[in-house]
Amino acid sequence: MGEISKDDVEKYLENNPQFAKEYYDKKLRAEVVGSVFKVNPGDVKDGISFKEMTKLEECQVLFELMMEIQEEASSVEKIVHKILQRLAQLLAADRCSMFIQRSRNGIPEVASRLMDVTPTSKYESNLVPPEKEVVFPLDIGIVGWVAHTKKVFNIPDVKKMLLWSANKVFEELTDIERQFHKALYTIRVYLNCERYSVGLLDMTKEKEFYDEWPIKLGEAEPYKGPKTPDGREVNFYKIIDYILHGKEEIKVIPSPPPDHWCLASGLPTYVAENGFICNMMNAPADEYFTFQKEAFDETGWIIKNVLSLPIVNKKEEIVGVATFYNRKDGKPFDEHDEQLTEMLTQFLGWSVLNTDTYDKMNKLENRKDIAQEMLMYQTKATAAEIQTILVSVNENCDEKQLIKILKEELPEPKDVELYEFRFSDFPVTEHELIKCGIRMFFEINVVEKFKVPAEVLTRWMYTVRKGYRDITYHNWRHGFNVGQTMFTLLMTGRIKKYYTDLEAFAMVSAAFCHDIDHRGTNNLYQMKSASPLARLHGSSILERHHLEYSKTLLQDESLNIFQNLNKRQYETVLHLFEVAIIATDLALYFKKRTMFQKIVDAIEKMEKEEEAIKYISMDPTKKEVIMAMMMTGCDLSAITKPWEVQSKVAIMVANEFWEQGDLERTVLQQQPIPMMDRNKGEELPKLQVGFIDFVCTFVYKEFSRFHKEITPMFDGLQNNRVEWKSRADVYEEKMKKIEEEKKRQEEEAAKKG
Repeated sequence: MGEISKDDVEKYLENNPQFAKEYYDKKLRAEVVGSVFKVNPGDVKDGISFKEMTKLEECQVLFELMMEIQEEASSVEKIVHKILQRLAQLLAADRCSMFIQRSRNGIPEVASRLMDVTPTSKYESNLVPPEKEVVFPLDIGIVGWVAHTKKVFNIPDVKKMLLWSANKVFEELTDIERQFHKALYTIRVYLNCERYSVGLLDMTKEKEFYDEWPIKLGEAEPYKGPKTPDGREVNFYKIIDYILHGKEEIKVIPSPPPDHWCLASGLPTYVAENGFICNMMNAPADEYFTFQKEAFDETGWIIKNVLSLPIVNKKEEIVGVATFYNRKDGKPFDEHDEQLTEMLTQFLGWSVLNTDTYDKMNKLENRKDIAQEMLMYQTKATAAEIQTILVSVNENCDEKQLIKILKEELPEPKDVELYEFRFSDFPVTEHELIKCGIRMFFEINVVEKFKVPAEVLTRWMYTVRKGYRDITYHNWRHGFNVGQTMFTLLMTGRIKKYYTDLEAFAMVSAAFCHDIDHRGTNNLYQMKSASPLARLHGSSILERHHLEYSKTLLQDESLNIFQNLNKRQYETVLHLFEVAIIATDLALYFKKRTMFQKIVDAIEKMEKEEEAIKYISMDPTKKEVIMAMMMTGCDLSAITKPWEVQSKVAIMVANEFWEQGDLERTVLQQQPIPMMDRNKGEELPKLQVGFIDFVCTFVYKEFSRFHKEITPMFDGLQNNRVEWKSRADVYEEKMKKIEEEKKRQEEEAAKKG
């Protein structure tokens, strides 16, 4: 066998990299690699060759580094420099930098101390002198944010972080001065000037009427000074002065006098008046503007050259003036400086939009709160109104006594047929309906169980009644009827067995509130008329408004009947309110009825009641589907009432529809559909039959299958269909005779012709 040369070994290792790796991992000791690192501080090798170091080898390097640090008696910066060199090797990083945290003028910041350290770079070239520091506030930039959060950040793609600083600037919503300060503070290292100031202009265009009185009475001269291009008086309400030479400092001058050095020259006023960019290459020699020629302070600083630019917002209004003094190299500001500062002032101007928008949002929020407070004042039940129900109450009554007093004032369920599907509100006054509503909560045993204060329950029920508008159909009587039907389905229809007491409490409450503040027009009209509600809610417009109104009432502690629930229970109630109230949107009815039918089919096949209860009560989704269908059944329940009740209610519904049709014809200039057209009122029986067949029959037929106790509703529906069909047939016969007579007359006219 021939002798193996070095070239043969090298070639073999190159052709078999996996074998080479396994061999070196097994045979090469840490000491061998460690010897490579035992070099003089100035002779560190390039870190590229150490990318594949093992964990053991890394430990050896770090150990040697600790030994060197202990031996090193020089400054902290030199020790850190050595550490950064080793870290650059271990991490295979291009370079490393170190920033120190400090506070200047009370503002915490981080400043560069060692920049661009590589495994081979010299300490002297990496040390940053004070005049060349890169400085960040603690909430600006990646470095500042790391110092602020005290957390490690690993940025896989730094390109995604390029707008990070800008984002932090735009996060400053509350104050334009703070926003400008953040932006200018962040980029001041790039401005290449010794000092700059920002003057903020008063944005008031019109004076208050009382400020005009002295002028109109001749007691004061009208303003004759400079004005901005949009007609505002040039009035700098604040100046922010940034000193970058010597000791860095920031000065804020509120309400600066006209002779303040920033304004005394007249340049900022001129820029604000005309909107020009002014570059004064030799400021002391300028004859138009009077710049101060002597030193400003003990440092001997004087103005040499000046660059001044307007700050313009998105509305093209001048909101301030930025003025830069003395380029650092002593030369005048050039075209490049103008471009840089112009981009900066554009950014500042655009950023104003952020604070303006935030200010407008705040004002809108405040207006909303005021409007809500006014609404509550008008809607919320007064003490006198509460005493019409909760009478004979003295201050010493405890809650049990109040409950007892309240119960005594409430009607007996049998006297008003609260448990009957045939219940009619016509014989009952609206005030008595409030008492009936309160009675239902006692009947489902939730008042004492959930510690509902008697006065709060009374106030809530009375306030809900006042929340319904005095309109033709969707008024308090309709709201009460839906609540009563929900109560009857739960108790008489025996659906309560699937739900907890808390769920039943929420379902009955939501049913009472389901149409609160209804306007007498439907969702389609809201969209056609582009009403504020339509602009606010994208779908189920009125239903979402009823939901929000209901939740608003509960935000008032004196109206919150759920105030003694824990957080989880309260969240459950709000969710059930949403499910129940949104479910009354008939546009959603066709989506849910197939799901309900499948549940009914499954229940029919079960022999034991316990099996059915478990099947439904253990599945929240099934309970919500049934609840949603119950709300539809409650909302349409007038169609199942005895004929003498249903016929009257149908006329009320039709009248409200016709009122909407009148609005469509007069306000929207549109022809209403037949259901909304009072000129086609005779078609009401035909429309009712179609409504029963297309919408209602499925609901009550399936509920009668679901629970035989609910069959009276389906029977009532069928009886009413017979009544409406007979009247529809009479109308059809009448129309048929009219059509035949018309045809006969046309034929006779044709013969004579």
